[in-house]
Amino acid sequence: MSNQIKIETLSTVEEHVDELSKLLVDVVDGGASIGFLPPMAYEEAQKYWRNVTDPNVILFAALWDRKLAGTVQLQLCPKQNGLHRAEMAKLMTHPDYRNKGIGRLLMQTAERRALEEGITLLVLDTREGDPSNHLYASLGYIQAGRIPDYAKSADGKLDATVIYYKQIS
Repeated sequence: MSNQIKIETLSTVEEHVDELSKLLVDVVDGGASIGFLPPMAYEEAQKYWRNVTDPNVILFAALWDRKLAGTVQLQLCPKQNGLHRAEMAKLMTHPDYRNKGIGRLLMQTAERRALEEGITLLVLDTREGDPSNHLYASLGYIQAGRIPDYAKSADGKLDATVIYYKQIS
């Protein structure tokens, strides 16, 4: 294995829907708080990915020796008063590829694209206590606050979310 990571922008999900769906199921069933609760049905994951066709969503995929290892979305704000901002969303790394710098590389790639799109403000949120909080802080994201009882976990507990922002130029 050459352990080469390549980041691609996916212009369509249809040809990748199987790999994307398996990734989503794996991370949700592994406890990731990205809008779904485990156990996640493969068909539900397929439906989700087939609906990610908005022209304001730029989808990045990390390939490790040509296997899908992770994704992140840059969601551009279409509002007239928000054309300068975007949300970083659905950062996910397959459990087999964690702690290899893939999440960091995906975020940095999406940030560079945001600059190309004229974006100067990035926002995101993540569950309080998740390892992603350390990643975002290390990338220069600033904690703006937290919202208690924001997202339900698999055991029914309500978890807080932490909101971050980063000004880029």
